[in-house]
Amino acid sequence: GLYARSRSGVKRYPCVMATASDLPDSAPPRPALQAGVDQRAKPGLSLKRQLLLWLLLPQGLLWLVSGVLAYRIALSYAEKAIDQSLTQSVRSLARQVKPMGSGLLVDFPRAAQDIIEQDPSDKVSYMVSSPPGQFVLGNSKFPPPPAAQTALEPLQTILYNATLDGKSVRVALMELNYGDANAPQRLRVQIAKSLAVQERIARELVADMLLPLLVLGSLLGVLITLGVKRGLQPLKRLEAQLGDRSRRISALAPIAMTQAPLEVHSLANAVNQLLVTVQRSMTQEKRFLSDAAHQLRTPLAGLISQTELALKESDPQALHDRLKKVHAGAQRSAHLVQQMLSLARSETDTPLAALDLAALAREVAREWAPKALAQKVDLGYEGVEHLQVMGEKLLLREAIANLIDNAVHYAGREAVVTVRVHVTASGEAAVEVEDNGPGVPEADRDRMFERFWRASEVPGGCGLGLAIVAQIAQRHSGKAEVISVQPRGLRVRISLPQAA
Repeated sequence: GLYARSRSGVKRYPCVMATASDLPDSAPPRPALQAGVDQRAKPGLSLKRQLLLWLLLPQGLLWLVSGVLAYRIALSYAEKAIDQSLTQSVRSLARQVKPMGSGLLVDFPRAAQDIIEQDPSDKVSYMVSSPPGQFVLGNSKFPPPPAAQTALEPLQTILYNATLDGKSVRVALMELNYGDANAPQRLRVQIAKSLAVQERIARELVADMLLPLLVLGSLLGVLITLGVKRGLQPLKRLEAQLGDRSRRISALAPIAMTQAPLEVHSLANAVNQLLVTVQRSMTQEKRFLSDAAHQLRTPLAGLISQTELALKESDPQALHDRLKKVHAGAQRSAHLVQQMLSLARSETDTPLAALDLAALAREVAREWAPKALAQKVDLGYEGVEHLQVMGEKLLLREAIANLIDNAVHYAGREAVVTVRVHVTASGEAAVEVEDNGPGVPEADRDRMFERFWRASEVPGGCGLGLAIVAQIAQRHSGKAEVISVQPRGLRVRISLPQAA
């Protein structure tokens, strides 16, 4: 049975018989992952169209906003010009109205009136009223001022918008006093000017401003389009290089983007990493197929020859001997296939999780206890009770099982095999399997982790056990090494980083 060796004595562990389903060779099948692509999905906007949309659309919106703002500014300046002109006109007209006794003398020649009203599109209307609102001269339909502006100081000018004869006008109003102290009088002078000229001036100013801006905006749009097209050329070159590699899947050389922008360099680096992963996967697949074809050819040829000879045998004992050889050959072939599948599984990327390496080593040793007893091998465990590492349980179980299998198989009958878990001087977690068998010559130790290399002619091995161990250790950022034992024997150690 499996027992623990210590300086204070011997502590026995219960020997648990492992069924076929519990052994590492019977790992549960992994579910296949299928990636489906929805062929009905419609492609979105291209990168070029998105860039043009985000660059040209804000430009057009800014052009429209600038047009509205320019029109409002032009109206404001035109209104200021009209207000200044109306203020001067109403003051001039007020100077032409002179008090005379209890009446008024309006010195407003007909020629001046004709000059004011000669432009139909820019018609100027006026009205003189005294008291305010009582028509004296001009246009009797003049609009009154707003109610909030009825109380005015003498000679104060106010400006307001109104409607005269169905048209929008700008009105200037001034009031002044006349008469004596016993009979004060109030005079109101109003002049209105159409806003059509103001709007025309604003439109002309906006047109003079926006037309050059439109030309410049169109030129800028053309430059943006050409710049986007030129800026996306590295992606076109990247697409061409990837297209060449898709047509020749064997040519998976890294993509060279020497004169491309930094963002394309990042994309190219990501694609190069993907190509390296694909190339490694393809290399592993080709190597697996080549190794499988090479290693299975000889056992299968032996099985075929043995079955052919068995079919020709008439002696039952000879037939039985042939069938025993067929059975042994089939077992070797099954073991080889299982080892090759374990090697292929160890080369894939697997997620790591915290686990107890000491508990796992004891569990695997306990599962191998029946076989060790059958071979009359003294199998024991030494080391710490618990030691946490980051790893994948199935792979580490496979590695420890291969070490124990290798030791039990090649150490010979009556040998002593020890599974040991401890912390090395460098702070790494180590699992070791040591035996007192014949060992391996020092000249051959460097080749022990090579695939299909065997240091012994003892039948039953295929030369993959230690190669699987080295691959699993490398997958866990660790290493596997062979250490000689004096006076005889061999120790194989797997060193792994401890869990944080």
